[in-house]
Amino acid sequence: MSFRTLIALSLVLSACAADVGEGRVAATVSEAAEPTETVAAPSAEAKTLTVDVAQSKLSMIGAKVTAQHSLQFNEFTGEVMVDGDTVTGVHFVAQMASVVADDERLTEHLKNEDFFHVEQFPTSEFASTGIVAGSDSEGFTHTVTGNLTIHGETKQVVFPANIEMADGGVKAATEFVINRQDFKIAYPGRADDLIQDNVAMNIQFVAMGA
Repeated sequence: MSFRTLIALSLVLSACAADVGEGRVAATVSEAAEPTETVAAPSAEAKTLTVDVAQSKLSMIGAKVTAQHSLQFNEFTGEVMVDGDTVTGVHFVAQMASVVADDERLTEHLKNEDFFHVEQFPTSEFASTGIVAGSDSEGFTHTVTGNLTIHGETKQVVFPANIEMADGGVKAATEFVINRQDFKIAYPGRADDLIQDNVAMNIQFVAMGA
């Protein structure tokens, strides 16, 4: 191998984006299943809080060989169910056409059939089926299980989160990695600039009581 080839190869390798999953917790993903356990009736203290979109954020990080990109969804709704001082449920719906990436051309590409195909699948949704205190992942307070629907595909996901009851409301944040292939988003990218399968999801929300 010539010296020039070695230099060119080193330049290509140095330009490669890091694996999105590196240093982040991977969600456990499996086939969605209907709850089999009997759910206790809510107490008189149970209530549903509306997520304050202005104080909340839904975003993702993806990457190809040469670059990493961030994107966020500007239109979404959310609810948080609480019973006393315990968060019992979370529900989000994102409008996929509201996606905005850090590159204008990428924003438009994400909306077509190669990625989110927003005309056919206008929304994505997450509905929790269980939230328990404690986590196997360091630095998190809770473990959340629920059904995540993206691109018309619904999977059960389990991921860690930080959840705090504060000032009569709820503050929560999580970041976890999923594989886009699990949701049948399979566009590979260019042969010389392939897209990573790992995608990092970042969710931060505030839901306050009346």
